[in-house]
Amino acid sequence: MKCPYCGYTQDRVVDSRESKEADSIRRRRECERCEKRFTTYERLDEIPYMVVKKDGRREKFERNKVLNGLLRACEKRPVPAARLESIVNEAENFVMDSPERERRSAEVGELIMRELKALDTVAYIRFASVHRDFQDVNEFKTELESL
Repeated sequence: MKCPYCGYTQDRVVDSRESKEADSIRRRRECERCEKRFTTYERLDEIPYMVVKKDGRREKFERNKVLNGLLRACEKRPVPAARLESIVNEAENFVMDSPERERRSAEVGELIMRELKALDTVAYIRFASVHRDFQDVNEFKTELESL
């Protein structure tokens, strides 16, 4: 660490403490040349996981957004909340397992629809109608007939 006063690169750590939120470490340092003290903070450098939308936009992956979509699709359906949570976990792991730190939203949506199809067909159709963006009744009818 370079001293902010004299620019010397040798220092010693006098005190080290974790922040209240436990997301950073505060270190008091003392320059070995000028003996002045200064504070540094260490934080984990997080690169967010991204989802590439149909139009090419990139958005940060948000668990709550996926869960809200599932809750809407499963509204008034006998689907356990724990199962919805596990579907969200699967989707999150799918995005995190990507070497590029991003996945196409279509891939994430297809994964969720596979899970919903096995779980509850009404919830599946509701989710698919939004995800696949049905334009008319015929597309909706075709999807129902495939079930």
